Amino acid sequence: MRTGKSVKIAAACSAGLLLAAGCGSGDGGSGPGGDGPAIVTGVYPLQWLAEQVSGDPGAVSNLTEPGAEPHDLELTGRQTGEVTDADVVFYVSGLQPAVDDAVAQSGTEGALDVADLVELRPAGGDDGHGEEGHDHDHGEEEHAEEEHDHGEFDPHMWLDTGLMAEAADGLADRLAEVDPDGAEAYRANAEQVRAELEEIGAEYDEGLAECDGRTLVVNHAAFGYLAAAHDLEQISVSGIDPDSEPSPARIAEVSDLVKEHDVTTVFTETLVSPEVAETIAEEAGAETAVLDPLEGITDESPGDDYPSVMRGNLESLRGGLGCS
Repeated sequence: MRTGKSVKIAAACSAGLLLAAGCGSGDGGSGPGGDGPAIVTGVYPLQWLAEQVSGDPGAVSNLTEPGAEPHDLELTGRQTGEVTDADVVFYVSGLQPAVDDAVAQSGTEGALDVADLVELRPAGGDDGHGEEGHDHDHGEEEHAEEEHDHGEFDPHMWLDTGLMAEAADGLADRLAEVDPDGAEAYRANAEQVRAELEEIGAEYDEGLAECDGRTLVVNHAAFGYLAAAHDLEQISVSGIDPDSEPSPARIAEVSDLVKEHDVTTVFTETLVSPEVAETIAEEAGAETAVLDPLEGITDESPGDDYPSVMRGNLESLRGGLGCS
């Protein structure tokens, strides 16, 4: 499924709106090459959002290569230079320490931290509704260490379409400051992407309204925003960092929780080995299914862009949770 990006850009160009942004269909992530403000992003969902709001994919460069784990990003000298030279650096602090460091060292005035645009969830167990214990992902010592390494907040905000819409508005405002001639176009593009995100959010509300279970057992704690937005309970094997090794005690604990909550599906994910999740599923007599944390697009993703992967995840959730 495509997003209609090229249609939006063409319509804006024909209306004479994109005075500063280019009207080509350049490939995002290949380095800034468009006519609009140069935008550097840290992770794929923000790349997609920047392409939509700017209307100029060729002007957007994503620092994380396709198929790479974004938490582990190390910047090359060229990429550090891109951060320094960018008109806008669009990132989530706490997700990628290398990006945080590059922004701090460059002193760039173009830094736009998503944490300044939306309210991020605590990295621990607050479910977003003022109740503790909704997320069972922080009981082990290694999880506390991970949360410290990744900051006080959970950076995976892009799995909440409402927060993505807020971020789109904030990005449009920043682009309007950088390029006042294009302000009308940027804000119009943000309104279009907000409508698309609200449509996806409504599909989630409807698709997850009636389910046999509401417990979401996942490999790492990337789905807290999705769970809070749609009244699900996240139980994660690992914390915020997907590469951390869970202890045998944590694996046994999650296996017991799967049995206790009558969970029928343990979700594995792209970019991370499924072995631990498969072991838990086997011990608990559950099945496995793939749920994409949308940290990057790969051949294994259930779609080729943000909207299609979100919709693919919804179908996976409906099957795994027994939704009617």
